[in-house]
Amino acid sequence: MATHAGRLNRTTDPGAVSDSGSPAVRVRDLRRSFNEAGGVLNGLDLDIPAGEFVALLGRSGSGKSTLLRALAGLDRDVAGSGTISVPEDVSVVFQDSRLLPWRRVLDNVVIGLGGRKAAARGTQALAEVGLAGRERAWPHELSGGEAQRAALARSLVREPQLLLADEPFGALDALTRIKMHVLLRKLCAAHRPAVLLVTHDVDEAIVLADRVIVLDDGVVSSDLRIELPGDRSQADPAFAALRSRLLAELGVEDDHRVRVEGEQRFTDRRAS
Repeated sequence: MATHAGRLNRTTDPGAVSDSGSPAVRVRDLRRSFNEAGGVLNGLDLDIPAGEFVALLGRSGSGKSTLLRALAGLDRDVAGSGTISVPEDVSVVFQDSRLLPWRRVLDNVVIGLGGRKAAARGTQALAEVGLAGRERAWPHELSGGEAQRAALARSLVREPQLLLADEPFGALDALTRIKMHVLLRKLCAAHRPAVLLVTHDVDEAIVLADRVIVLDDGVVSSDLRIELPGDRSQADPAFAALRSRLLAELGVEDDHRVRVEGEQRFTDRRAS
């Protein structure tokens, strides 16, 4: 695939997953800019093999969400160039569930699905995320965690080859977030999509991902494979070492933590 200067060439590849020699996602020399001040993505290259879970970290403005939206085909009008190859079947989960309030939960999950088995597939997907019996509920009757479970069901009912997740648990409380981590790992093990998760949470990235990528100034500055046991305990010294390394990549000191309004914050070396 050739790079065309001045425009983005995004293609879908129906064989991206079936061909074991081809990655599910391939990005080459991706450049995106929103104004004359400079680029958000500056010649980024990225491959994600089929079935691999990649977490994407980076400081604000590093291009994380811009990359995700480019992969999803959601910002085609933004100036840019480069090549992107993704599978035909792509699903996206955002920080808010984006359930349609005038449709019941099951109807939200199967929206866009055709065929006589759509309802059965949706019911099964809801059971898989722990929402059996909530098919007839309205979105406003769900808690925040339940709404995100429904959003995951809606994404995975289509058996996507690529799942894009833009801080899907960022608005949830800490306990619910931990439960969602367990659920997402279980779902990804069962369905085996390639996954790109955008997150600001270093621990979340280590808990969930096979690889953690750090973006800085619109390019990949670090690409780490996570070689930890399945339970990935935060008490494991190897976990702590990875956390320290990633925080250092992000310009953050992990030994100077403070609590601000119940949230954990870190001191920033670059600001000092």
